[in-house]
Amino acid sequence: MTSTSGDKSTTGQGEAGETERWASLIGGGAMVLMGLKQGSLRGVLTALAGGGLIYQGATKQSTIQQAQEAIGINQPIKIEKTVTINKSAEELYRFWHNFENLPTFMKHLKSVKVYNEKRSHWIANAPLGNSVEWDAEVLEDRENEFISWASVEGADIDNSGFVRFKKAPGDRGTEVKIVLEYNPPGGALGATVAKLFGEEPEQQVGDELHRFKMLMEAGEIATTEGQASGRK
Repeated sequence: MTSTSGDKSTTGQGEAGETERWASLIGGGAMVLMGLKQGSLRGVLTALAGGGLIYQGATKQSTIQQAQEAIGINQPIKIEKTVTINKSAEELYRFWHNFENLPTFMKHLKSVKVYNEKRSHWIANAPLGNSVEWDAEVLEDRENEFISWASVEGADIDNSGFVRFKKAPGDRGTEVKIVLEYNPPGGALGATVAKLFGEEPEQQVGDELHRFKMLMEAGEIATTEGQASGRK
């Protein structure tokens, strides 16, 4: 009797694993077809995620969750960057506090529209000539010190972050620290795709802080675009 029960248990587990394998194959195939039909950024990411599920199904991974983890779905991206700017915290805070100023030095932003002291609407560039949009809400605002925000429900990209302004040691200006966390379409997979288009998130944020420093210290952002290279 015990042996028979064990056989049934093993058979049941095998059937469950086979069911999940076919679910991965069928679900992944559907995602690929749907993604290719969309012809958009979200479509590309959907197709890639579907391909990952097909791979997991073909290699007989036992759970769909393992397939999602393997391709990076649901893993948030966190970025921390700090720069020292030779300006007072008051001046830097005042400029940043008006979010509509941010596209001045953040190239990935197309525009920011401030509705009121709490709510704003953001539009950002995305690969393949697409754009993503979201509404953000200020969570905490300490004058001349700290601003935090988070996207609201319905955002194309769930994200949150804060910027902190702190007097630098030796009276050398102000340390500006920015921390961002977001879930791009397709989770970490989205960040991987972004790298293929020259938009690696950490490097991008570092470049934007550097442009912020130039803008606040020199009043303009130096660029070599359109200038002669000096070569003959």
